[in-house]
Amino acid sequence: MVRNILFSASVASAALCAPAYAQSSGDRQVETAAAGQRGPEIIVTAPFQQSEEDVLQGTSVVTGEELQRQLRPSIGETLARQPGVSATSFGPTASRPILRGFQGERIRILTDGIGSIDVSNTSVDHAPVINPLLADRVEILRGPAALLFGSSAIGGVVNVIDTRIPRSVPEKGYRLNGMANYGSAANERSIAGAADVAVGGKLVLHADGSYLKTDDLKIPGFVLSRSARAQALATSQLPPPDAEEGEEAIDFAGNAALRNRLPNSASETWTAGVGASIVTETGSLGISYSHYDSLYGVPVRYATRYGQEQEAPRLDLAQDRVDLRAEVETGGGFLDRIRLRAGYADYRHFELEESGEVGTAFYNKGLEGRLELVQADRGGWKGASGVQYYNRRFDVEGEEAFLPKNRTGQFGVFTLQQVNLGAFRAEGGLRYERSELTSDVLSDDLRFFSGKRSYDAISGSLGGSVAVRPGIRFGINVSRTERAPSAEELFANGAHAGTQAYELGSPNFRLEKSWGVEATMHAVGEGFHLDASAYYNWFSNYISENQVDQSVCESAAAPSGREADLPCFQFQQADARYYGFEADASVQLAEIRGYRVNLDLLGDYVHASIVDQGPVPRIPPARVLGGLEAQGEQFTARAEVEHVFVQDRVTAFETPTDDYTMVNASVAFSPWGKSNPTTLLVSANNIFDVAARRHSSFLKDFAPLAGRDIRVSLRFGF
Repeated sequence: MVRNILFSASVASAALCAPAYAQSSGDRQVETAAAGQRGPEIIVTAPFQQSEEDVLQGTSVVTGEELQRQLRPSIGETLARQPGVSATSFGPTASRPILRGFQGERIRILTDGIGSIDVSNTSVDHAPVINPLLADRVEILRGPAALLFGSSAIGGVVNVIDTRIPRSVPEKGYRLNGMANYGSAANERSIAGAADVAVGGKLVLHADGSYLKTDDLKIPGFVLSRSARAQALATSQLPPPDAEEGEEAIDFAGNAALRNRLPNSASETWTAGVGASIVTETGSLGISYSHYDSLYGVPVRYATRYGQEQEAPRLDLAQDRVDLRAEVETGGGFLDRIRLRAGYADYRHFELEESGEVGTAFYNKGLEGRLELVQADRGGWKGASGVQYYNRRFDVEGEEAFLPKNRTGQFGVFTLQQVNLGAFRAEGGLRYERSELTSDVLSDDLRFFSGKRSYDAISGSLGGSVAVRPGIRFGINVSRTERAPSAEELFANGAHAGTQAYELGSPNFRLEKSWGVEATMHAVGEGFHLDASAYYNWFSNYISENQVDQSVCESAAAPSGREADLPCFQFQQADARYYGFEADASVQLAEIRGYRVNLDLLGDYVHASIVDQGPVPRIPPARVLGGLEAQGEQFTARAEVEHVFVQDRVTAFETPTDDYTMVNASVAFSPWGKSNPTTLLVSANNIFDVAARRHSSFLKDFAPLAGRDIRVSLRFGF
């Protein structure tokens, strides 16, 4: 199940530097099954393992049966019911997590502690190269706590941890884990498996693979929202230019009545990977290779100028990736251990037109590495320091290339220090990062683009907590972060077919800076727990992408002779304010014939504004979710109700989003008990087939969420 804990800002950020825990059900510590009860240890992927009483701020760990129940084709939809988390929902496949209202460049998605090295941060229609089917564990680190991991992670970090590089020698000499799933809403069929074999006592070989195929998503009611249908029907009364007798307008009026299926949302994805590790008593060295291949559709924006329907593009995506992980214990002294983590990926995707021809091609080659020195615990003082390097070469080719060829290089130095004085604990973190961004292709207006930008960013955090009584701890953390603009925010200037928008950046952007304050509470006792946090962030030079008047993009396109006939979205920089809270509580109500009956409740809210302008676009509304769960050794039954409130704090080019309530239920059967991973799970999601749209989605008026979805999942391991 999801375990929400309070963690220190710096610990959480360093957490993903180098995951440090035992893997697989047979080798790792197992969290207690009861929502209202917790074991003394929570596994946190940090340089030094933490118990739940040692950490300050909120994180979520999703694993085991909870991960199986929430599993969806995309990592965004898989995590969308966690505290403080929403999703971009650009169709069921291209859905990226949103943390505390932050997305894109302010969220880092990691594979086992290293970036996914794709282009999902550049646009919401680009799917993250993350395979939830093979995930052993997912950690969600919310808020600016991840500054030690990177300045671009101010909103938080999602770390998806698999077993591709083995961390331990199988006790039986082998390990085998698998999963098969079916979902009725999209006729989803998927299967995945991973195997480890020990050779000679210290060498462990690994192989894994997965396959997923979905049809167009079933939805309740209309494809278009009420406002989009009204716009479509109103526009259809006006004959478009060069159309005889309004034929195109008549066709478009028919689109307003589309219902029951989300067109162009089908997908097919397969992956394969191999790995090997040498594991000794004092360290390990491992390497892996993986391939990811996906073909998926992007839902269409139907309501456009002149009432003309846009094309239905598909994305053909592939990535080849090599990863390295090493760890060695030093044998004592000031340092306890040294860790190295690195990854290289060659990525490309083609945006295919309806004819099957390649309209735009995206190429991305990236390298990321971290070296970390972990200090030994000396009388309650411990820490970790290290360096991080990142390099990306990104190229977009085609008639609708919205971004020139560019390179990004980053070098960071960081340290984290923690002091434990018993009831009082304190932590501090510091990071320096140098970023250089170069654009190889200049615009026709050479006064506008210089081609190269350099930034020096310094970020830091300081936090402390005090235990007012056993099991109850209050904390406060203060952070100062600086973030360099991305190449997309600096150099974008063109039509992007996937998002059906003309995107425009500015190479004159300065460092984005913010102050953040977060107060936390963590309470745990016999049969209950409560985690809560409240935060406030002050931004200067905040970068946001907003829909603006069409004339802005027409002026930018004019020097090159291009057309700007898509909706105009411009990156802008201004001051901004974010504040909100999230809370998660659980209590054991009773124990009946060996079944623990637990009641849990979570809620989150975020308020974001650009100073002197109005709301930040696409901010998730307030939400509450309550669940009742009966847990036994072999059976678990759960029912939950999620209510998402109306969002009417909108920009001039947004439409309000209605509230909705979803009811879900599930039953899980573990024939050999909870200590064995074999589980058959049947769930019914959105039981009453409620029409729902996420306000955080660019496509919320054209792509509703799934209707009633009956899912069957079999997970096994031995």
